[in-house]
Amino acid sequence: MFWFRYLLLTTLILLIGCAKTPPSNLDNSCAIFKEKSNWYTYTNNAYKKWGVPIHVQLAIIHQESRFRAQAKTPKEYVFWFIPWGRKSSAYGYAQVKDETWNWYIRKTGNSGADRDDFEDVTDFIGWYVDYTYKTLGISKWDAENQYLAYHEGHGGFKRKTYNQKPWLLKVAKKVKKRATRYHTQLGKCRDELESSGFWFF
Repeated sequence: MFWFRYLLLTTLILLIGCAKTPPSNLDNSCAIFKEKSNWYTYTNNAYKKWGVPIHVQLAIIHQESRFRAQAKTPKEYVFWFIPWGRKSSAYGYAQVKDETWNWYIRKTGNSGADRDDFEDVTDFIGWYVDYTYKTLGISKWDAENQYLAYHEGHGGFKRKTYNQKPWLLKVAKKVKKRATRYHTQLGKCRDELESSGFWFF
């Protein structure tokens, strides 16, 4: 009986651990969804709810965390060796700061949402991109400018703060390129994902 309980507990721990690990192939959206069987459901639900394309969601998450559930910003040091906290409170799949996450919860009422929960994060990105579209008029399919607004905030985008950050402009173009690639790949496996139904388990 003891060994059965031990085996069951070990299995549960391994399953939980695997659920939080990044996909093996970050460059292929079809491979991502075949490995993470419920992620297609989550991103598709966010698309249906907010109108934000799946490939845009994935490209933003890839850029922010490389699909790491508990990603954090780097630590800062004084005199190069004394720890002085982290650069910001950004955390989770989408690297969302405390104040932005709390704003999302207030606006949506999703009080149990967590930044290291993929389902909650896809809903957050859907909400944020939708809000950006409504306030700034940026198409939900425009991964490049949506990412600039995501990174700089709505006020920063209005002030065009990104123009003072050449590195950020390059990153935004990378997000656009990756979103395009994810979209092309999804076109080859979407029917399989839709028909298999395996992601409901």
